[in-house]
Amino acid sequence: MNFNETELSGYLHLFWQFSWPQWIMFSLVINIFLYLFSIGIYLFIDKTCRKSKLQKQDHPVTKADFYLSLLTVFCNTLVMLIGVFLWKNGWIKVENILSPGTIVLEVMALLLLMDLLMYFFHYAAHLPFVYKLLHGKHHEHVSTNYLSLFVLHPFETIGFGMMMLILLMAYDFSVISISIYLLINLIWGTIGHLNREFFPASFDKFFVGTTRFHNQHHLEETKNFGFYTSIWDRLFRTYK
Repeated sequence: MNFNETELSGYLHLFWQFSWPQWIMFSLVINIFLYLFSIGIYLFIDKTCRKSKLQKQDHPVTKADFYLSLLTVFCNTLVMLIGVFLWKNGWIKVENILSPGTIVLEVMALLLLMDLLMYFFHYAAHLPFVYKLLHGKHHEHVSTNYLSLFVLHPFETIGFGMMMLILLMAYDFSVISISIYLLINLIWGTIGHLNREFFPASFDKFFVGTTRFHNQHHLEETKNFGFYTSIWDRLFRTYK
C-alpha cells in the first residue's frame, strides 16, 4: 500500500505558498505544541509507571529552567525557519517516495546517522571549555524532571538542529520519514530524561539507548554520549 502522493503534494504546495509571517506563526505553534506534548508524556509516564525511581528525587523545577526551556522552544522554531528557507531556496528537497519500505529505511538511516553525529557533538560539548560555557547547565540536572530535555544552551539547540539540516541537504528524504523521525526524537528524548526506567532491562543487549543508559550519563559525565543507541559508546569505549 502506498500513501496518496497527490494529496501529499497538495499539502506541500500549500506550505510552499505560506508567507513568512504565516511560517513564523506556524513554526512557533508547532514547537509550543511539541513542548507541551513532551511534558505531558513525561508526567503521564511518571504518574502511571510502577517502576521505582532511578534516583530518589526529581531535580527541582526552577523559574530559571522554565525560562531556559522556553528559549529552547524559540531556538527550535528558528531552526525550523532556517529549514524552510533552505527548502524554498532549493538547498533542501523533500521526496514523495512513499512506499512503506522506503520510509522505514529512511527513518532507520536518520536515527543511526543522527545518533552518530550527536555522539560526536555531545562528546565535544564535554570538553572542559565548551562544557563550562555551554553544556554545564544541562548537567546541573544530575537527577531529572519534565523540563530537563529542554534545559539547553541556545547554541546546543541550534547545533543539534543544524546537524539535522545538513543531513537533509545531503539526501532528499521524504517528508513522511522526516516527520516520523522528529516525532521519535521528541519521544525518545522525553523518555531518556525520565527518572524511571521505561525500557525492559533486556533492551540493553539490543544496543538501545535506554532511560537508565542516559541517566548513567548524568551521573558519570564521561560515559554514554549516545542518544538513541549505545552502539557508538560501545565502539569508542565510552559505554557504561
